[in-house]
Amino acid sequence: MTALENDARNAGAQVGLDANTLTIRGGRPLSGRIEIKGAKNLVTKAMVAALLGESPSILRDVPNISDVQVVRGLLEVHGVKVSEGDEPGSLRLDPSAVESAHMVDIDAHAGSSRIPILFCGPLLHRLGEAFIPDLGGCRIGDRPIDYHLEVLGRFGAVIEKLPSGIRMSAPEGLVGAKIELPYPSVGATEQVLLTAVRAKGKTELSGAAIEPEIMDLINILQKMGAIIAVDTDRVIRIEGVDRLEGYSHRALFDRNEVASWAAAALATNGDIFCGGARQPEMTAFLNVFRRVGGAFEIEDDGIRFFHPGGELKPVVIETDVHPGFMTDWQQPLVVALTKATGVSIVHETVYEQRFGFVDALVKMGANIQLHSECLGAHHCRFGQRNFLHSAVISGPTELHGADIEVPDLRGGFSHLIAALTAVGTSRVSNVGIISRGYENFLTKLEQLGADFTIEN
Repeated sequence: MTALENDARNAGAQVGLDANTLTIRGGRPLSGRIEIKGAKNLVTKAMVAALLGESPSILRDVPNISDVQVVRGLLEVHGVKVSEGDEPGSLRLDPSAVESAHMVDIDAHAGSSRIPILFCGPLLHRLGEAFIPDLGGCRIGDRPIDYHLEVLGRFGAVIEKLPSGIRMSAPEGLVGAKIELPYPSVGATEQVLLTAVRAKGKTELSGAAIEPEIMDLINILQKMGAIIAVDTDRVIRIEGVDRLEGYSHRALFDRNEVASWAAAALATNGDIFCGGARQPEMTAFLNVFRRVGGAFEIEDDGIRFFHPGGELKPVVIETDVHPGFMTDWQQPLVVALTKATGVSIVHETVYEQRFGFVDALVKMGANIQLHSECLGAHHCRFGQRNFLHSAVISGPTELHGADIEVPDLRGGFSHLIAALTAVGTSRVSNVGIISRGYENFLTKLEQLGADFTIEN
């Protein structure tokens, strides 16, 4: 079976990749053009937002990833009719027959996804009740749902913890609230937005996340009839409305996928054009990419990333919430930094356990040391807590092929990059996780000239 044949299946088949292993023969530069669809971190939330409308919504540039299938299944068990939209890669979401779902059906469709928590606000508005199962997700750090439960409680939700999950009700309806987040959590900000737009009265959210995906979700909600104002000091104000309609929207491109392929181009001495990528949302990444020694050209229809020749340079990076350097960008870039001449430092300030992926890189020959100290310009919330959240990468080093197992979504793509740069053959297992956030990644690898085979 070729990668092209495998990815030609429908999106649901991507979930079936979990048992697959790739045999990758490294040392070949990746070169060519790929197309980038809508952002995983926006599209799934936009699909949930359709629950709030009184009429159907159309969402375009929906990526063929397993997380989309999870949300589609959850919407369908709640009575939402999901069908193909007005163009390839679009979905029509009709919430006119929303209904309560059985716990077992919700649990079966949710799998390890954390997305069900965002269904709660819209379902409380539509049905007066909601249920969420135990939640999973990538094991990269503590991402508790405490923020979400506290937020929903502030709006007036009654929360009951059960052995099988959490049941919520809103016998008096939801009412706007004044909320201050202790950290600009993307998920908690999304929860407030999806809940406040139909709550009675006004909501003020301080300490909000302002990532481009958050702003695009606000764009969608405004199209539906919401009244939302965003201040420059991370304060978002929402005036609740009685009714929202469906939307028609083309999703923001996936910044994380663009950064991942850019890092792959740099690490493999390659040349990759990411169709659909835009400069404004990538500014922080582009600055670091240039400092390392990578080159890029910005066109109207995308961005070309390539290795211009010569030595790569070491850098010091601190991840941060937007507009800082995204945590999802550091993992693939770390592979490229193993090729840089000198010592690079990456200080992770968003997730405390995001360096688990480097064990495989060390096994392949990388010189990476992890530290619990804050090795950056600023101390962060993980300092003095014994989390290995700073990495020191010494290079250049030559990676060699090895047997490795994908640990999580972004770490998994980093392992693919490492195998593609390595001398010799690597066997990368558990690659199905990568399908959670990278559309048709096997086809794209094939298009870019990677040398690999699939083991079923």
